[in-house]
Amino acid sequence: MLRTVLIKDLAVSRGERRLFSGFNLRIDAGEAVELTGRNGAGKTSLLRAVAGLLRPEAGQIVFEDHEPETARAEHLHMVGHQDGLKSTRTAWEELRFQTLWCGGSPATARQAAERFDLVRLLDLEVRRLSAGQRRRLALARLVASPRTLWLLDEPMAPLDSTHRLTFGALMAEHLVGGGMILAAVHDPLPVAARVVPIGAEVGA
Repeated sequence: MLRTVLIKDLAVSRGERRLFSGFNLRIDAGEAVELTGRNGAGKTSLLRAVAGLLRPEAGQIVFEDHEPETARAEHLHMVGHQDGLKSTRTAWEELRFQTLWCGGSPATARQAAERFDLVRLLDLEVRRLSAGQRRRLALARLVASPRTLWLLDEPMAPLDSTHRLTFGALMAEHLVGGGMILAAVHDPLPVAARVVPIGAEVGA
């Protein structure tokens, strides 16, 4: 289990454009952090850098007591704008496969489906689900897997108010259990969180 993530003097660019530099952040077990800023400021890029999907220009991302490769393979889970779901599988096939891949079990997958009111949809192909239903399926995959660090990119869209409350309760449970959340947001998370602004550099 991860206990601390340290981001030290991080610099990230996209193409020829510097998004940010000298960025520092510490996240400890049981803590949620909201990344705020305008579109294009670098919130998603920071999440991708932590996940190992984007190489920073400078700086370090340190997973205390874990090698980066091990931490990323075994202890974090990212839900981005793209849900990563295969449209030709049924919702249950996709949820079960992804949960097992991430170290969960059929039982935890079923429990997550129940929490997100997905049980009646599990026999449908993913392509037949609405945007909100697909997001709930992606989030069910997240909570069914035993991963400490949740990286979330606008996680509340396109959830309705009922399912926002459900996911808020699940985030709170995750934090109480020693989990960590780093989320790029426009709307505040429904849990207590430290707000960290991030913005593109002037003149970049």
